Amino acid sequence: MLFSRRGPGRVTLPRPGAWRIPLSRLGRRRATPSRPGPGRVTAAEARRALREGTVLLLDVREATEWQAGHVPGAHHLPLSRLAAGADVPGARPGMRLVTICRSGRRSQEAARLLSKQGFEAADVIGGMEQWARRGLPVEDDRGRPGTVA
Repeated sequence: MLFSRRGPGRVTLPRPGAWRIPLSRLGRRRATPSRPGPGRVTAAEARRALREGTVLLLDVREATEWQAGHVPGAHHLPLSRLAAGADVPGARPGMRLVTICRSGRRSQEAARLLSKQGFEAADVIGGMEQWARRGLPVEDDRGRPGTVA
């Protein structure tokens, strides 16, 4: 019992530490040194870096999504192929990689995979949806204005 009554209207609290739960019962793990992981960038930051040539933009969506519309200058590497161990097209030593998908979920996973492989990687927050919402260019597989699928 955490509280007890002693007399009319009096409540006594348990002795200090009596209600603490041991860390082992909380399922806590021992602290481990943090490793640098993937970062996150906005659509505007990704576009600026792409124009400056300081990043390689990887679109990790599937082929039909890519064909409907993608960022001009992006390279296509579906997450399924990346997870299977495919090489990163156009990657040069020391080049930063930025991943993008439709909404941001797959690109986060891709950035994690790339970080584990030793690349400096980040994903675009909000993905192609955010890119298009900002009015940034989207082209289809024939170079015409595209849509986000």
